[in-house]
Amino acid sequence: MAQHDSAVLLISCPDARGLVAGVSGFLYAHGANILSTDEHRDDATGQFLMRVEWDLDGFGLGREDFAAAFEAAVARRFRMDWRVAYSRDRLRVAIFASRQLHCLADLLHRHHLGELPGDIRLIVSNHEDAAPLAGFYGVPFFCTPVAPETRAEAEARQMGLLEEHGIDLVVLARYMQVLSPGFVARFPARIINVHHSFLPAFRGARPYHAAFERGVKLIGATAHYVTEILDDGPIIEQEVVRVSHRDQLEDLIEKGRDAERLALARAVRWHLEHRILLYGRKTVVFT
Repeated sequence: MAQHDSAVLLISCPDARGLVAGVSGFLYAHGANILSTDEHRDDATGQFLMRVEWDLDGFGLGREDFAAAFEAAVARRFRMDWRVAYSRDRLRVAIFASRQLHCLADLLHRHHLGELPGDIRLIVSNHEDAAPLAGFYGVPFFCTPVAPETRAEAEARQMGLLEEHGIDLVVLARYMQVLSPGFVARFPARIINVHHSFLPAFRGARPYHAAFERGVKLIGATAHYVTEILDDGPIIEQEVVRVSHRDQLEDLIEKGRDAERLALARAVRWHLEHRILLYGRKTVVFT
């Protein structure tokens, strides 16, 4: 796909006549070449959500002028919550991992291939296992061991690293530690976790064991934003794999790894491309 120097506008507001015309007319009036646009109306709440991307070549408003002009001409009239992002401003990513490295390896490889439009600035782990992988891809690695009696100190060091590197997005790639409410509050809707089950089924630390005991016919993985409540954040993406009575626990775990990789990679990419809008406990993903 061709790469554009583009801007993305994300909008959430009560539905009203003339919304799309107002946004597109404003962009057209300032010389925008719209690359893509997508909308969704939630019938239950009457909420309207929109994503529009346009090429900045020939666009008549600079960054410093866009906000005031759009607010005055369109946003205030329709009571919009909105934000604009620019493709040149690549988001800075930190990946947290533990000893299971399949999701970390997948993200690093996709980033190496150019599939993830962000900058992976560091890898943080509570074990040393990921150090060789980080070294292979040339990403700074930091080990912060976590024990019940040192959890606060470990999180303080982690948050210091995130601030030092100006991190925009934290990705939990099978990081097998529960983050404190204070940590989560520092990065609202900016922490993505992958849980190895099809949420809301089988929450907690051993979902494959629980699924095997119940004899399920489908297993899955869920990528979601992290909130203070464990495994309860807004769901971004899910992937499923069919299993049968012939599959043992080890087979479920092996097959589940593929689902985990796919769900997490899609969620991270969509966040980096500014394709996700949150409302309530849900997400709308414009793909």
